[in-house]
Amino acid sequence: MHRYREDDKHSPMQNDKDRIPYSYRQKGDLTTGPVPNHLFRMTLPMIWGLLAVISVQLADTYFIALLGDTHILAGISFTFPVTMLISHMIFGINIALSSVSARLIGEKKFDDMRRVILHGLMLAFTAAGSIAALTYIFLKPLFFAMGADDHTFPVILDYMPLWLAASLVLALPVNSNSAMRANGDTTMPAIIMCSIAAINFILDPLLIFGLAGFPEMGVTGAALATLIAYLCGTFLALYILIVRKNLIATDGLHLDKFKDSMKRLLVIAIPAGIANVINPAASVVAVAILAAYGPEAVAAFGVATRIEAFALIVAIAIALGMAPIIGQNWGAGLYKRVRETIDLAIVWNLIWSALTALILALAAYPIASLFSDDPAVINYTVLFFWVVPISYGIGNLVFGWSAAFNAIGRPQIAFVMIFVKSFIITIPALFIGGWLYDAHGVFIAVSVSNIVSGLLFHIFSRKYCDQQAQQNEVAQHDSNAKTKPV
Repeated sequence: MHRYREDDKHSPMQNDKDRIPYSYRQKGDLTTGPVPNHLFRMTLPMIWGLLAVISVQLADTYFIALLGDTHILAGISFTFPVTMLISHMIFGINIALSSVSARLIGEKKFDDMRRVILHGLMLAFTAAGSIAALTYIFLKPLFFAMGADDHTFPVILDYMPLWLAASLVLALPVNSNSAMRANGDTTMPAIIMCSIAAINFILDPLLIFGLAGFPEMGVTGAALATLIAYLCGTFLALYILIVRKNLIATDGLHLDKFKDSMKRLLVIAIPAGIANVINPAASVVAVAILAAYGPEAVAAFGVATRIEAFALIVAIAIALGMAPIIGQNWGAGLYKRVRETIDLAIVWNLIWSALTALILALAAYPIASLFSDDPAVINYTVLFFWVVPISYGIGNLVFGWSAAFNAIGRPQIAFVMIFVKSFIITIPALFIGGWLYDAHGVFIAVSVSNIVSGLLFHIFSRKYCDQQAQQNEVAQHDSNAKTKPV
């Protein structure tokens, strides 16, 4: 069972308050020890976890592509921006839960942390259910507005209802994993997500093609496989969170403090959720523009963005891995460690992004050929890999800095960054690029937008964080001087 640190002189164990988890004493304390070691330890399992998350949709794309119908592949490609949009709405709560929990850990307020995690899971499940219901109600007008037609919408209708049910289930393991990461454990969340991916990969061909005596369900089988995999992941995540780690309050619902939990969470979850929705919104616009150039362009964009998600796993893992380190150290007032974490994360991101761009450029044609034998789809996909990846290194800085701002409890800044990047820079650029150079211009617009927004917000964010840390240090010094006995 779960153990507590009874020998900490700073912990008032006599009244059973602020009990320090044993896991925190072992590896969960990110305020001491070498920052590079912490960042590596937090990032490596995140890579496997993100790989598993993304592989669920990539597996669906691959097996569905084997059906050999361009309209089916295009129909599924229409769903990707919407499923990403819904997932990112839920991830707003995930970001908030990680940020609040990490800072409470830094402040050594462990009982408050457990209560906030309980209420965060309740909030996530409720929000996911509401979003899924609204999406189902407006399914047809939403996709027809994106450019779907009578050929592609039946495919969407076969896939989306079960996927929406899966999104409701997914809210629980995703947010449970967030709580574990805030406590310094990225290994167990990675195991959970890899288990989900493995189950989905096994079930996909069985249910899509009707192998081994299973019914042949086509794209509906892909959605059902995802739902079953997420259900299994939910049971595993809750077992670990409650029984193995004791990171959630189990002595009641604590409704008397529900308002306090919501104030802590929603101040981050709302702007983070909106910001997360804004980013995929640019993909929705890109799909709508590309639809004018035929299903081949849409199918290529769907394939390319799924591969892109895989290619960016390390950069995203670095940003998510650094968030608990930043949160705990910011809560503890250790601002030099926060700066060191951010600097190291930026260097790692630039190195990986450059390597990724080179690999995708060289292997563009073989990769594209894995997903389609249509020359037009292949050509569009290859063009994407030649144009967009060169912007990854600079463009990823926006995501990294927004993760840092969410971690320190400044979600409004992260929101403004994402809003400006998507609505002020990217979406207008997509229309201009499409108008000037058709589908080719859309891909060029994505690349240019990444570079411009990345440079702009890196300069701003560096200056802001340094100023904020300096102000906090001065305030902390003045507070200590006032309380120091004469």
